[in-house]
Amino acid sequence: QVQLVESGGGSVSPGGSLTLSCTASGATNSPYSMGWFRQVPGKERDGVACISAVGGGTQYDTSVWGRFTISRDNAEATLYLAMNSLKADDTAVYYCAAKTSPTCGSSWDEGDMYTYWGQGTQVTVSP
Repeated sequence: QVQLVESGGGSVSPGGSLTLSCTASGATNSPYSMGWFRQVPGKERDGVACISAVGGGTQYDTSVWGRFTISRDNAEATLYLAMNSLKADDTAVYYCAAKTSPTCGSSWDEGDMYTYWGQGTQVTVSP
C-alpha cells in the first residue's frame, strides 16, 4: 500500500506560478511511475504529466507543455509539479497518482492504469 498526500495548491493570478508536492509513504521502495491529473467539476479527469520510475522520462499533456515541469525526489519520496504561466483554464483539483510500472508508457494519461491516488489539492487561477 502507498499513501499519497498532495500540498501546495492555492489561488494565483493569471501568469503566476505554483509548485505542487505529493509525498508518498508506505511501500515506496517499489518502482512506481508517478503522474499528475486534474479535474474540473462536471468534466473528466485529465492527465497532466507523468514521470517514469526508471530513467526519469517525462510525458506532458500538450496544454501544459513548456509551462509545467514534473520532477521527483526519490530519496524524499516526493513528487513535484512546477506550474508557470498559469491560465484560468488550469483551474482544477490536482491529483497525484502512482502506478506499478517502471515507465509511463503510452497510456500514461489513463487514470485506470494508476493504483494509488492522493486526495487532491485545489488550484484556482483568477484575476
